[in-house]
Amino acid sequence: MNEPTRAEIDALTGPTLLEFGASWCGFCQAAQPLIAEVAKRHPALRHIKVEDGRGRPLGRSFRVKLWPTLIYLEGGVERGRVVRPGSVADIDAIFAS
Repeated sequence: MNEPTRAEIDALTGPTLLEFGASWCGFCQAAQPLIAEVAKRHPALRHIKVEDGRGRPLGRSFRVKLWPTLIYLEGGVERGRVVRPGSVADIDAIFAS
């Protein structure tokens, strides 16, 4: 899948979770069960995984520095973010922002 553009992300409707990371990243791999649990409890949530890296424009437009970075959007607007979550509670906190 091609990386979506910032304009495509900004135009999304409904709740969306952007996950920036890399397949080889240990922190990203460790977070997968946590992300899966949160996704299971929020069935209406759209989950978009973005393979990030040097020179990738979408990650830079969101000022992503560390992986994984999870960004919660409503109607294309950032409502919360968590970097390197260690628990389901860390991820759930971004929905209350």
